[in-house]
Amino acid sequence: MTTLARRLPNTTGLVNAVSQTADLWSSITRAATNFVAKPASPRPLAMLRIGLAAALLYQAFAFSGSLLDLYGSRGIVQWNVLPMGTPREMPTLTAVRHWLGFLGVSADDSVRLVFYTYVASLVCLLLGWQTRVAAVAAWLTQMAIKTTGQTAIYGVDEFAHIALFYCVWMPVAGAWSMDRQSGRVSDKPTALARLAVRVLQLHLCIVYFSSGIEKASGEQWWNGEAIWRAVMRADLAMFDLSWLANYPILAMLGCWATLIVEIGYPFMIWHRWTRLPWAMATIGLHIGIGIFLGLWSFAAVMVVLNVAALVVPAEPEA
Repeated sequence: MTTLARRLPNTTGLVNAVSQTADLWSSITRAATNFVAKPASPRPLAMLRIGLAAALLYQAFAFSGSLLDLYGSRGIVQWNVLPMGTPREMPTLTAVRHWLGFLGVSADDSVRLVFYTYVASLVCLLLGWQTRVAAVAAWLTQMAIKTTGQTAIYGVDEFAHIALFYCVWMPVAGAWSMDRQSGRVSDKPTALARLAVRVLQLHLCIVYFSSGIEKASGEQWWNGEAIWRAVMRADLAMFDLSWLANYPILAMLGCWATLIVEIGYPFMIWHRWTRLPWAMATIGLHIGIGIFLGLWSFAAVMVVLNVAALVVPAEPEA
């Protein structure tokens, strides 16, 4: 009995340790579940839909006057010399031309048809009318334009393609949409909305962190050369900033600030005290790109992604 009595406290301690471990695990799983599945408002995703559609409509208007020069069969880069690595299953303007050729539709008219369909789907996406169908149509037609005009695209087209794909499956019509007004979709908070916001946030964390690390691995982002070379490019520079040669510290500070914003992004957006300031710094970075380099389409898409992910509140209204 004495021996058994001496062992009882140890048994009690073991039971307490198991209980504490179980409580800790329960808290972790509950926090993880809330992180990805706690019902959230669809407003951030509605912001993604509206802002993205508006930015891409601006881009479409900007290149509409040079549509056939950029994407036509006999444009600046003709179809017969385009890279042949595109999978056959992927929609391209050449494939559309082949399909419509049996109806007597010319190559130029095929390009126009895809472009007008793209613009119409963006308008529907902007208004939130038949949103899912509009998102699919915009995604497919943008893919056809992007894969065919490989020599005319840059980063904005890749981010636009990803964002349009997100609009296909995310509940982006739950607020500020004609579908919501007509009762086809609900504006109630959902677990899918929370998951969608988290996917968007985590994607941006990966994008900025990897971009920042890659920049930091090169010397030109430490000595200011990266910004100097960008603002001195004749095809990009919007202002004469040659005077920066007399103040190299300014270019260096600009480079360092960029590294801080991008590398710090995945660490600073999760706390409510630092989320908004970091979002504003990131948005300011992209606005600066638009002002000084004229890359307004890229700036607009990235600003929309950050506003949707970080600025528009996802918590349900009381």
